[in-house]
Amino acid sequence: MARAGLGPFSLIRHVGRKSGRVYETPVILARDVDGFVAELTYGDKVNWYRNVVAAAGCIVVYRGKEYRISQIEPCSAERGRGAYPAPFRQVLRLLARDEFRLL
Repeated sequence: MARAGLGPFSLIRHVGRKSGRVYETPVILARDVDGFVAELTYGDKVNWYRNVVAAAGCIVVYRGKEYRISQIEPCSAERGRGAYPAPFRQVLRLLARDEFRLL
């Protein structure tokens, strides 16, 4: 579904920092004026995020189109939640999600 641009999922294509293998990880991203917002549900220790930071970039497949990302930076919880549609915002707020990154 993510590869075809269907549903809420996008793909982050990244290279393993140890293995050198190419991976595709499904995530729910939101569009932002400056790119994409990712909510780090499991924190910044997840492999996809660590791989993207180590490689200084990745490819985002969003709604079937590829975008080269060369910068990743912290994003405030307010801005991060605000990038998602209203139903997602409510869930993120109720679950006290506050760790976002701007891709």
